[in-house]
Amino acid sequence: MKTLGMRHVALNVRDAQASKDFYCRVMKMQIEWEPDSKSVYVTSADAKGPGLDNLALHQADAPLHRPGNLNHIGFFVPTPDQVDEWYAHVKKEGAKIVKELKTHRDGARSFYLEDPDGIVIQILYHIPVSGRA
Repeated sequence: MKTLGMRHVALNVRDAQASKDFYCRVMKMQIEWEPDSKSVYVTSADAKGPGLDNLALHQADAPLHRPGNLNHIGFFVPTPDQVDEWYAHVKKEGAKIVKELKTHRDGARSFYLEDPDGIVIQILYHIPVSGRA
């Protein structure tokens, strides 16, 4: 027995609408469901159909205190060239880059940026996963 993989992450954010704007505009995600102004669910859906993921953005009612155990979240892309395309797009949108483009020893290619709450996001070409996309 196995799962379908980790396809859902829920984040507490300071401002759900600002996070919605970031994930839709910068990360090119689509709104899947917005039950109210403090809860937004986005996905990597496109014209071809629904995404295979779900990111929940929940506005916290109290100040956020980030636990130290979240290092980053990642978005896979199908080719190394698409990492470079995403890098150019993210820079154009004015998002904060926290680690520049890099090709890793295993052939992976990635860079890191921050969302409005300082959550680090990795855009990644990773051969074992990206090659199956």
